[in-house]
Amino acid sequence: DNSSEFIPKCRTCRRQVREQSGEGDHHEGLSSDEELAPTEVDEFQKSRDNVLEDSRKIFEDVHADFCDIRKILLKFQEWKEKFPESYCDAYISFCLPKLLNPLIRVQLISWNPLEQNFTELEEMPWFRAIEEFSDAENVSES
Repeated sequence: DNSSEFIPKCRTCRRQVREQSGEGDHHEGLSSDEELAPTEVDEFQKSRDNVLEDSRKIFEDVHADFCDIRKILLKFQEWKEKFPESYCDAYISFCLPKLLNPLIRVQLISWNPLEQNFTELEEMPWFRAIEEFSDAENVSES
């Protein structure tokens, strides 16, 4: 099997390239495959910034009542209180996850649980709104 011979040769080649280029900050045992070049980091950051900018524009032309999760859930709560039979017949509890999915995904685009100061999911406004709606449903059903 030549694969076991290939790995040490690759490491040796990379070590020689690092020594010739004068890179002194490499630590043995860390994979150089995971190290990103500054240009790759810049490209990634630009791409990430573009995605975040585009995500802010997604709901620009949508009426505020239909792009705010809390307001949407209030409309469903009103429907349930005024017309409980048609609300149940429409299987709203099955439809809400699909309806809210795009709104939640847009809010999660910039969320990174690996960052040091990330917001817990339970602390996000959309999570609290859904939690309040769920509590209100449970109270009215009981």
